[in-house]
Parts: sequence; C-alpha cells; structure tokens
Amino acid sequence: MGAVLTQKATIRERVWQTLAAAGASPADVRGRIPDFRGAAQAADRLTILTEWQQATTVKANPDQAQQPVRAHALREGKLLFMAVPKLTDIKPFYRLDPTVLGDQPERAADRHVAANLAHTVAVNELPPIDFIVCGSVAVNQAGVRIGKGAGYTDIEVALLVEAGLIGPTTTIVTTADELQVLDEELPSSEHDFTVDYIVTPERVIPCTTKHRTAGIDWAAVTPEMAIKIPVLRRPSKS
Repeated sequence: MGAVLTQKATIRERVWQTLAAAGASPADVRGRIPDFRGAAQAADRLTILTEWQQATTVKANPDQAQQPVRAHALREGKLLFMAVPKLTDIKPFYRLDPTVLGDQPERAADRHVAANLAHTVAVNELPPIDFIVCGSVAVNQAGVRIGKGAGYTDIEVALLVEAGLIGPTTTIVTTADELQVLDEELPSSEHDFTVDYIVTPERVIPCTTKHRTAGIDWAAVTPEMAIKIPVLRRPSKS
C-alpha cells in the first residue's frame, strides 16, 4: 500500500506541474482537483451521454472543475447530491432539488451558494444514484483515476456502495483536461473504483475496465479520520 501511495503522489506532482506549465488552469492546481479552462466544454460534451440523459439522480463532487456539470444537472431538472467539502458534516451531502430552488438552480451549483441554499442529508436519506461525477488529477483509458490524495471521493462512493445506493447501472464519469489523461498504467488498490467514461473538452473516452469498491474499509479508518469525517464514526457498542 505504501508503494501505491508513493507512486500516486509522484504522478500527481507530474500532472500538476504539466498543467501549470501549459497554463491549462485559471488557478493554482497543486494540492487540488485541477480546474481547467475547458471545464464548461467538457460539461457540455458529457450531456450527450445516453446515461446522463436518462439519469434523474446525480451525485457530484464539490470541486470547481465540475461546477459546470452540476449546473447542467440542476438546469435539466435532475436531483443533485453534492458532497459537503471534506465530508465534515455527519450528514455529508447537500440535497439540491431544482424544483424548490426557484430562480437559483444554476447559482446553487456553486458549492458556496449551495451551503446556504440546501440542507444536508445523511446517507440513509439518499435515493439510489443513477450517475456519479467525480474530479481527478490523473486518469487513464482503463478508468483508473488518481484524486488529490485526501481520499474523500473514494469514501463517498464507498458509503453509497455500502448503503446499496450504487448498482450495476450506475454510471461514474470524470471530466478532465486532455493533459490529465495519461497513456500509462496507474497504481490502484482494491478499494479504488474506476470510472466508466472520461470526458474532456475534445472527446468522450469509454473506459475499458469496471471496478467498484465493496464499501468502506473499516479496518483502515483511523481515530484521526473518524474525528475529521464524522460519518466514519462507528456507533459504540453498548
């Protein structure tokens, strides 16, 4: 596991440096899911997917790069669940229902606005999820992705799997810049998941493998993690 983490860290640094050198992002990317200049175009392209068009419930990450996708979801009347940044709430998802947002559905795609408009919900308050949007630092055509290193997206997906809210028809997609799509093997572990599609401003890439985590790896949850992420606190035995 230590070797995998080291390899992932090395790849992240390389991709962050590449994006910065190319001026591909409007902001500093190091330590983040990179925002990229073609994010809106990638979001537009994502909406041509049949799986997206048929989806009624969408779960999305809160990063800036995927804000245009969240806006599409709300504009198209999809029920959107957005992770609370860093999962700091015992109810770790914002519920964004476009039917009750009035004239603000697209504003609500902004994570800061969502925090003021939406209420948070627990995992057991979510319906089955049709479509998941996640951010990546790097990804390859097999569907293996590397995040920013904090593990939040992996935890979010694992929670939904464990709750039975992700099924065989749930589609997982990442939007990314072409520079983030690497033509090489990427390190992964049993508890990582793969994406079904990569969508860039230029193309839609169907991925060649499909792997879903079995749920939370409770043995790997440290007391420090449970303090920072309340949903990982297991109830005490009486």
